[in-house]
Amino acid sequence: MIRVVIEIIGLLLASLVSANYHDPKTADGRSSIAHLFEWRWADIAEECEVFLGPYGYGGVQVSPPNENGIVWAPDWKLEVKRPWFERYQPVSYKLNYTRSGGENEFRDMVKRCNDVGVRIYVDAVINHMTGNIGAGHGTGGSYFDPIALKYDGVPYSDWDFNTNDKCGTPSGNIENYDDSYQVRNCRLSGLNDLDLGKDYVRGKIIEYLNHLIDIGVAGFRVDAAKHMWPVDLKAVFENLHDLSTKWFKPGTRPFIFMEVIDLGGQAISVREYNHLGRVTEFRYGYKLGNVIRKNGGEQMQYLRNFGQGWGFVHEYDALVFIDNHDNQRGHGAGGLDVILTHFESRMYKMATAFMLAWPYGFPRIMSSYNWPRHIEWGKDKNDWVGPPHDDDYKTLPVIRNSDLTCGNGWVCEHRWRQIYHMVKFRNVVGAHQVENWWDNGGNQIAFSRGNRGFVAINNENFPLNKRLQTGLEAGSYCDVISGNKKDDTCTGHVIEVDELGYSQIFIDNKWEDPVLAIHLEAKL
Repeated sequence: MIRVVIEIIGLLLASLVSANYHDPKTADGRSSIAHLFEWRWADIAEECEVFLGPYGYGGVQVSPPNENGIVWAPDWKLEVKRPWFERYQPVSYKLNYTRSGGENEFRDMVKRCNDVGVRIYVDAVINHMTGNIGAGHGTGGSYFDPIALKYDGVPYSDWDFNTNDKCGTPSGNIENYDDSYQVRNCRLSGLNDLDLGKDYVRGKIIEYLNHLIDIGVAGFRVDAAKHMWPVDLKAVFENLHDLSTKWFKPGTRPFIFMEVIDLGGQAISVREYNHLGRVTEFRYGYKLGNVIRKNGGEQMQYLRNFGQGWGFVHEYDALVFIDNHDNQRGHGAGGLDVILTHFESRMYKMATAFMLAWPYGFPRIMSSYNWPRHIEWGKDKNDWVGPPHDDDYKTLPVIRNSDLTCGNGWVCEHRWRQIYHMVKFRNVVGAHQVENWWDNGGNQIAFSRGNRGFVAINNENFPLNKRLQTGLEAGSYCDVISGNKKDDTCTGHVIEVDELGYSQIFIDNKWEDPVLAIHLEAKL
C-alpha cells in the first residue's frame, strides 16, 4: 500500500513538472544546453547527431528563425555589413529564410535533434520589430517601412505599436532606465516597440510561437522580456499549445526562460517575472567573473553559498551562464573587465567547470564564432561583427575537425574537452547536493556532489597539495579535465581514492587547466 501511494505521489509530481514553464523538458539524465549562436540549421541538425546527443547535452538555443531586416551600412557606422544584431530586427514571423536557412531546413533540424534526445529552444524576438534601417524587403522578401510602421509580412501597421504619446518621452526612445514605464512602453535602441496590450498583436505572436511548438520545439528564450509588461507575457504564454506529443508527454507545457537583465538596484527586477518561467540570472556570470578574476578582493572561498545566498533568485527560477552573445561583446550587463569569454580560455574553463559542478540553476554553454577584437577604452569596437561568411555574406558551414575542434571561424566552446566532460559530470551527479566542502581560506576550493562526483579548483599562484575527502568509493579514477577515459586507461591524470574516500589532490598552479574532476563513470 505504501509503495502504491509513493508511486501515485511520484506520478503527480511528474505531472506537475510537465505542466509548468520552469522545467526544461530535456530527456532524462540531461541537464545542460548549448547556445549555438548564428549556426545554420543544417549544421545544428548534424551536431545534434554526431556530438550533442552522444556527449549528453540536453538541448540547443538557436538564433531567431523568423524573417529579419537586412542591415548593410547604416550611416552611423559605415563599416557595418550584415551584423549579428540584424537577427534581432524582425520583419515578419515567417520561417521561409534567414541566414541559418529556411523552414524546411528548420523542420528537419528540429526532427533530427529531437530524435536523438536533444531539444530545440528558440530565441523569440517579440518585443519589437526593426529600427530605422530604411524601407525595403526582409530576408524572405517581405516589404517593410520602419518610419510608416508598416510590416506587410505580418501584417502590422502603425495601430500596433507603442507611440510617442504612450511612451511619454520626446524621442519615443527609452531615456531613463529608472522609469519602468519608459522601459516597457518606449523604443529599445530605436527598435519599433510593439503594443502587446492589444489582442491583435498578442494573437500574431501567439500564432508564431504555436507554429514553432507544433513543429516540435521545446521552448523559448524570450528576448528583451523586461521591456514587456509581465501581464502581457502571461497572456501570451497561457495561450501557447502543449508540446508535440511526438516527442513529449501529453499536456507538457513549453520551457520558458526570459531575458531580464538585473544586476540589482534597477527599476525592474527579475522577481517580477520568475513566476512566469525561468529568468536569465545575469548576476551569476557577473559575480563569478569577479571571483575568478579576483576583482575587488573576491575569493573562491566565498562561493560556498553561491546562488540564493548571494541574493540570486531561487535555483529553480534561474537559467545560468558564464557569458552570452551580448555581454561577451562588452554590453548587455557586465563589462569586458568582468565577463569571462573564450578569449580568456584558462579562466573561462575554470568558471565553466564550477558552473557545471555547482547545483544552482539550469546551465547554458555559450558556443561562439571568432571575430577580431579591437579594444579601446574598455569597449570592443568590433562588437557588431556577424558570423563567418563568404563574399556574398552567406554564413559558412561549421567545419568539424577530428580532434573535436571547429574550423571556418567557429570557436565551439561546447566541444572543448574541459567543458563537455563537465556536462557529463553534471549528468552523473544528478540531484546530489554539495558535501565535503574544503577551501584554503583563499582561492583553492574542493567539494563533492554526494558520493557521485568530486571537483577541485586552484586559482592561487601556488600549487594545491592536500589530502581531501572526495566522497567517492575506493578506486582509480580518470581526471576528466586533463584527459579522457578509454576502457580501463586514462589519457590524463589518474586519481587514487582510498577505502575512506580520501585522495591526495595535487593541482599545479602552472597547469593550463588548474581544475580536477572525477565521477563514478570515470572510474577505471
